[in-house]
Amino acid sequence: MSRVAFEVPALIRGVLSKLPAYPGSFLFTSGLNFVLKPYWAGDTLRHLEGRTLRIEVRDAGVSFDFACKDGIFHAAKHEGEVALTISASAYDFVQLARRTQDPDTLFFSRRLTMEGDTELGLLVKNSLDAIDLSTLLSDRLAPLALAGWMRAGGPAKTTK
Repeated sequence: MSRVAFEVPALIRGVLSKLPAYPGSFLFTSGLNFVLKPYWAGDTLRHLEGRTLRIEVRDAGVSFDFACKDGIFHAAKHEGEVALTISASAYDFVQLARRTQDPDTLFFSRRLTMEGDTELGLLVKNSLDAIDLSTLLSDRLAPLALAGWMRAGGPAKTTK
């Protein structure tokens, strides 16, 4: 028996798709800065500098626009050109984050799409693939690290 992937219910999609985009993008970039930014090399961030990207969660009817400025991710409003749009379902994004699904498999099965600057998309993919998930989970997402981050008012500087 094949397992059916989770899909955001239509009622929830209807509600989510009516919410303003900017607050969601702000929360998304806060997570990027806390979880991923410390692991990305300066070279990767330089390639992202000034470029607007969009993450689109198709079945939820939401998308998050963001840009990198001075090595920090910032929420962007849904206006103007986007250098790269990465789209997938919520389920597929979770599978990618958990690394239980290969991005290439999702891409070639058309469950993950990239529109725009594909070279930039490959840079993002390869940068994400280079992060050691066990280090990420122990360093950035441990409950004590999260509590310390909240007390300090934001992400702490980390050393590799």
